[in-house]
Amino acid sequence: ADWAKKLSTATELDARSYLLLHTSYGHYLGRCVNDFIAKYNLKLDDIDLVASHGHTVFHEPWNGMTGQIGDGAAIAAETRLLVVNDLRSMDVAYGGQGAPIVPIGEIHLFNEYRLLLNIGGIANITDRKYQIAFDICPANRMLNKLVQQHFNKEYDENGEYSSKGTVNEILLNKLNQLDYYKKSYPKSLSNSFGLNIVYPLLESDPIDIHDALRTYIEHIVQQTSNAIQMIIENEKQDKSVYAKCKILLTGGGTHNKFLFQCLKSELEKNFSIEVEYPDVNVVDFKEALIMAFIGLLRIQNKTNVLASVTGAKIDSIGGAVWSS
Repeated sequence: ADWAKKLSTATELDARSYLLLHTSYGHYLGRCVNDFIAKYNLKLDDIDLVASHGHTVFHEPWNGMTGQIGDGAAIAAETRLLVVNDLRSMDVAYGGQGAPIVPIGEIHLFNEYRLLLNIGGIANITDRKYQIAFDICPANRMLNKLVQQHFNKEYDENGEYSSKGTVNEILLNKLNQLDYYKKSYPKSLSNSFGLNIVYPLLESDPIDIHDALRTYIEHIVQQTSNAIQMIIENEKQDKSVYAKCKILLTGGGTHNKFLFQCLKSELEKNFSIEVEYPDVNVVDFKEALIMAFIGLLRIQNKTNVLASVTGAKIDSIGGAVWSS
């Protein structure tokens, strides 16, 4: 809880306090790694590296800047292991969005799926065939914040609250009209888009909280459908291009059974896409697995961020390497 509070207010810090948080969070992550090693009786000689994405505080690719805190040197000093962090900065320096970076892992590790949808704080989608990926819309971050504010719960378990509401068409239209959704890919979202633009819309409408949650569920579903339609149109394909193709759903939002069923119904009806509930370990750990894979590619000096996804000038080998 203490770290959640510190990280959530990191954008408000002065430069010195920000750097102190960056360092202390790195040492904290290093101690967490050590605890993990002890818990599972791992041998240090069997560990190749620690790959750490860190916590994104600032993400402004239009200004050539992205910032994830969690000092890699501090992690290396705590663990005495090889550490790779700062995974996005090289791509941003080449003019890319620095996001999404997971498609490199999806292409190599999940090749049985054509489409991959991750429903985390922000929802993002990947089409492996076209090597296209982009952020769709804020997702769990908005749903969780509403539930925390009004029900004092961490999240809407299985969509208990949202399933009791009805869609408010006026609010839904306001959400769907936001400028980001009109932009073509490559594109990415910062957390501030959700917190400063989307959430105020949700709170400004004097509607029942159940209706607000149900409306935002519908927003996620519609924007996911719109994202797939955008790919079809931009790649000059027929709607049947996705018929019977498989999509992998991962991220915390996949545990929301109501959201999952709404997405499943929409994608099967509109595009004949096959939606299946994956293994729970894939749902929970896919992103972490891919970050480790990105770190592995970095120390092998192989491409780990794709320009076709981020809009950068060239593919890149991203990540800072720290050796204790």
